[in-house]
Amino acid sequence: MKMFEYMGKEIFSKYGLKVPKGRMVNNPKDAALIAKDIGGAVVIKSQVLSGKRGKAGGIKFADNPEQAKAAAQEIFEMTVQGHAVEILLVEEKLKIDKEFYLAITIDLAAKRPVIIASIKGGMDIEEVAEDYIIKEQIDVELGMQSFIASDIVRRMGVTLNSPLGKELVRTIRTLYRIFVEIDAELVEINPLVISGDKVIAADSKITIDDAALYRQRELPRVEERTVVEKTAHDLGLSFVELDGDIGVMANGAGITMGTLDTITYYGGKPANFLDAGGGTGEEGTAKALELILSRNPKAIVINIFGGITRCDDVARALASVKKNIGIPVPVVVRLVGTNQEAGRAILKEVGIEAYDFMQDAIKKVVELSK
Repeated sequence: MKMFEYMGKEIFSKYGLKVPKGRMVNNPKDAALIAKDIGGAVVIKSQVLSGKRGKAGGIKFADNPEQAKAAAQEIFEMTVQGHAVEILLVEEKLKIDKEFYLAITIDLAAKRPVIIASIKGGMDIEEVAEDYIIKEQIDVELGMQSFIASDIVRRMGVTLNSPLGKELVRTIRTLYRIFVEIDAELVEINPLVISGDKVIAADSKITIDDAALYRQRELPRVEERTVVEKTAHDLGLSFVELDGDIGVMANGAGITMGTLDTITYYGGKPANFLDAGGGTGEEGTAKALELILSRNPKAIVINIFGGITRCDDVARALASVKKNIGIPVPVVVRLVGTNQEAGRAILKEVGIEAYDFMQDAIKKVVELSK
């Protein structure tokens, strides 16, 4: 579960990390009032679950309440990285002497937390050369000891006995404590701002392990799914909206990912990820097809390798949707496995021919989508 920036900063503040003075607003008038309360220049920041908000125009600066109101109005009327803006964070504009990057996440290969730090924080952190990136795996039994945090600060080129060095050590240890106690997959501060003698978390990015949410009852819940994705989830289907025009349904996460990759390989663009799972049955398959059609694709590919999923159930569902609802776009089917001959016979009755091989079916659907 991803958390909005302001939620992350509330957590940081609770643990004693410094964050900019600011408040949430949901209309331009309140943005002006908060700017007046803060006094001086402010930053107006869209609250969406996406990175690179600044480049997308979702972060603006204002020198007075009138400018803050105008900037807020402008952001509310835009979409940022495909997300409608419903809330803004209005906060003080910091005097920035230096920007660092600091994050803790999971190194899946090592099966350990890893701390990542850099003396070059801010936008385009992904493009920073490896020479400026510090990575240190953490033994979960040992935890974030002071000597580990001190070594990271030393490698960042900061004097340990200085006020800044001591504050950075404290910040690193606190960030690790947050990471562990809220069951995070990622805790990130970018940039970590040095402003005079203060170390301030100017931004926050936190992702919580979904499997641990049951024991994190005090954390706010954030619904990341679109309306269609939520509908699919309620039906027990794994569905993710993408930005292409070829609807996809397959029966398993691996085969679905393989289908998406193969569509891309042959020059197409998938409109969705839909794993109908094993044993979805006729009714579930029909509902899955209706979800795909709601995205208005140019063509649909159905890739079924039947084991628990019976090919005749899939075929009956497809035939039912075509007869009762109608399918206004071309449909290409790859259907092999359990009861495949019966399934193919059903499809043939409604004018759909099934392919033996995934590559052949996908070549055809990409051709039809164009």
